[in-house]
Amino acid sequence: MCDQLKWYDDKADNSAWLDALAELRQRAAREGYCYQHVQAITVAIDQYAEKALGNRDYFLNKPYG
Repeated sequence: MCDQLKWYDDKADNSAWLDALAELRQRAAREGYCYQHVQAITVAIDQYAEKALGNRDYFLNKPYG
């Protein structure tokens, strides 16, 4: 059986780097300056999460429970 997927929890004791990425990803969705730049930043954050943490949806789709 595969390992439990990790999810970002804002109440957990995360590193300052992960907290900054989570905040940036959340703010990027509301930024209207240049759609292509915002999308590039969002994709880069998701790719980092996939490479470093093993879950591309680390900052999204946290399961309820």
